Amino acid sequence: MAQDRVPPEWVPATYSLPNDYAIFVEEFRKSPNSTWIAKPTGKAQGRGIFLVSKLNQLKRWSNAPKEKNQQGQPLPFREPYIISRYISNPLLVGGKKFDMRLYVLVTSYRPLKVFLYRGGFCRFCVEQYSTDVAEIDNIFVHLTNVAIQKQAEDYNEQHGGKWAISDLMLFIESTRGRAASEKLASDMEQIIVHTLKAVQGIIVNDKHCFEMYGFDVLIDKDLRPWLLEVNASPSMTTTTEDDRLLKLRLINDVLNIAIQEKRGQLEGCDDDLILGDFACIFDEKPKVNLGTRSGEDPRSERNERSSSRGPRRSNSFSRTGYWR
Repeated sequence: MAQDRVPPEWVPATYSLPNDYAIFVEEFRKSPNSTWIAKPTGKAQGRGIFLVSKLNQLKRWSNAPKEKNQQGQPLPFREPYIISRYISNPLLVGGKKFDMRLYVLVTSYRPLKVFLYRGGFCRFCVEQYSTDVAEIDNIFVHLTNVAIQKQAEDYNEQHGGKWAISDLMLFIESTRGRAASEKLASDMEQIIVHTLKAVQGIIVNDKHCFEMYGFDVLIDKDLRPWLLEVNASPSMTTTTEDDRLLKLRLINDVLNIAIQEKRGQLEGCDDDLILGDFACIFDEKPKVNLGTRSGEDPRSERNERSSSRGPRRSNSFSRTGYWR
């Protein structure tokens, strides 16, 4: 896999309301039959999200109560929203829509160093997916947020509507073939790396800090991954026993890596006892050559130095069977 391969478009067309309202209207009128999804920027767990297939449906946003300042006075603008083109052809499993939560650890932005957690999971809707206009307001069909799906009558408290990504990749391999599964895994890796590169220059880089993000990704029926959002403070709330154990291991592995990284003990380390269920998928720091050992050909040292310049990355998921 080429290290500099830029993935195709991986973020749906997105606008900020009210600032981009005029631009959004122009784009909407180009494809009047398309559906959009509106999300309030200051809320979480699916609160305030709704679908838009007609411009007059935005009245729900425009008529919403105005935000208030600390003195209780209304601010002179509406609550800000993000509106994105809705991916209306998602990959379905058992006829139900799902998205994925991927946990990504960044121990440095300059140079960029990224770890991906193998314990990500899929979040399923309770009801069968439908593009019927009558179902456009049915949150149990369209929104995968666990906080919303828990309210459904058919919610299963045993598995919580969640499925390990390793199971998803096995399902895709069995239905679409191994090559398709490997390409999807590679594309998701690229989305993560290029997303972080896009903000690399503006994020404050403190050598004493680290960040753990929650990447939300949706796969369409053509096995094309779409980045929905990146959560800077992903929820550690648990809904099942498996979920509790997963997040306990996640927190343990994050702290192990962060501590060892700051001590400089992870250089070239692939020790599972330290990395746990994480794998380093991108590292811009050039390899450090410690010199020629006795009996070695110095020409091999020069070759090693030239081959080690530039960003390093671990073997891709597709080659290591990362989610198998």
